[in-house]
Amino acid sequence: MAFHEIRFPANLSFGSVGGPERRTEIVALNNGHEERRSPWAHSRRRYDAGMGLRSLDDVAQLLAFFEARAGQLHGFRWKDWGDYKSCLPSSKVSPLDQPLGRGDGVRRSFALRKCYPSGPGQYWRPISKPVSGTVTAAIGKVELHAGIDFSVDLETGELAFSVAPASGAEITAGFEFDVPVRFDTDRISVSIASFQAGEMPQIPVIEVRT
Repeated sequence: MAFHEIRFPANLSFGSVGGPERRTEIVALNNGHEERRSPWAHSRRRYDAGMGLRSLDDVAQLLAFFEARAGQLHGFRWKDWGDYKSCLPSSKVSPLDQPLGRGDGVRRSFALRKCYPSGPGQYWRPISKPVSGTVTAAIGKVELHAGIDFSVDLETGELAFSVAPASGAEITAGFEFDVPVRFDTDRISVSIASFQAGEMPQIPVIEVRT
């Protein structure tokens, strides 16, 4: 699958509806208990791009974007306004936001990730589409300089240090990120009459694995 490193217009994704989806397989046992398992290690997000449309100009912008992606054929970036930072939505990105691991004196590359903790459980989400100019990093709580001390691959989310972090040194990072998605339909039906009456077209968008 081809992926276009372009973001869906952020003004159109603002106001959209969506979030994470999990897949759980449940088997009911004869004794009344049940067994639960999931074949997915990671959640998958779904959105409705139609909810962000506010004018006919927005519709025209959406149609142009849809045609340029050839419907479901090409993936693209999506800004999830409810979850696009390594920190809380109301906070400012900090190089101490997310732990990426510890150095061993040899390894120079670390993958960006975000932790979702709650009670005894937590989920580590891989971040593969960081936003240019937003990534900060630190080793041992000392902030580093992008382009000098480290670089980041905006297409994979890999952070590469110019010098391997010392053994035991804590590596942390902060960033904004997009979600890799594609349209989940090859057809868009827009009625000007219904749109002006307040009825929004449904335009499903689904996260893709990269």
